[in-house]
Amino acid sequence: MSVWQALILGAVQGITEFLPVSSSGHILLVGRLLGVRAGMLFEVMMHVGTLLAVVIVFRKELLELFRPPLTRLLLLLLATLPAGIAGVLLSDAIDRVFGGGEWLFLTFAASAALVVLTRHVLLRREARGMLGRRTDLGIAAAMGFAQAAALLPGLSRSGTVICAGTAAGGEAKDVTAFAFLMSIPVIAGSAILGACGGLTGGEGALQTAVGCAAAFATGVLSARFMKKGVGGRAGGLLAAYLTGLSLLSLTLELL
Repeated sequence: MSVWQALILGAVQGITEFLPVSSSGHILLVGRLLGVRAGMLFEVMMHVGTLLAVVIVFRKELLELFRPPLTRLLLLLLATLPAGIAGVLLSDAIDRVFGGGEWLFLTFAASAALVVLTRHVLLRREARGMLGRRTDLGIAAAMGFAQAAALLPGLSRSGTVICAGTAAGGEAKDVTAFAFLMSIPVIAGSAILGACGGLTGGEGALQTAVGCAAAFATGVLSARFMKKGVGGRAGGLLAAYLTGLSLLSLTLELL
C-alpha cells in the first residue's frame, strides 16, 4: 500500500464513520477500486483515529454520562450489549460471508432505505406537531439491537441506529447524540478484537500513521457535521448517493 492509498482509505474511514453511509462498506469498495486490502494493524489504527475524533467532538456529552444519577450511562451500557455480544459471537461468520464485498449492493440499498424512512418519520412527526422524547429504556433497546444488525458491511451503523431511535419516538438531536456515544464502545471493541486477532499487515509505519491521522482529521469534521444536524437535512442526497453505490457494487459483481 502506498502513502496516497493509505491517505485515501484513512480519509474515507473518517468521513463515512459518522455519516449514515457505512464506513465498512466504503472501505471494502474503495479498497477494491484501489486494488488494495488493509491489514489488521492498519484497520485498527484507523479505528483509533475515529475513536479519538468522536471523543473530542462529544467530550461534553461524555462527561455528562458520569453525573448522578447515571441513568444515561446505564442506558448506554444497555444499548451497547447487543452489538458487543453479536460482535464476539458472529464477527468471524460475518467476515466470511460479507468480507469479500459481494453483498454490498444489497446492504447499501438497505442503508438508503433507512435514510428515507428516517426522513419520512421526522417529516410526518413535524407535520403532526409531535415532539420526540429523550432517550429512555425502550429507545435505547431499539437502538442497541439496530446497532447489532449494523455489523454487516454496507449497512450504516449510524443510519440504522438513528432510524431505530427515531422510529421508537426519540427526539432527533438526542437520538443522534446518543448514537454517537454508542459508537465509542463499538469502535473501541472493533480495535480490541482486531488487536486480539493479531496486528499483521503489509503496511509500513508511515502508511499506518498517515491512515490514522487522516481518519482522525476527517472524522472530526464528519462528527461535527452530523452533530449540527446537517445530515438529517441532506437525507435525500444521502439516499441517492447510497443508491448509486448499490448500483456500482452490483455492476462490479456482474463484470
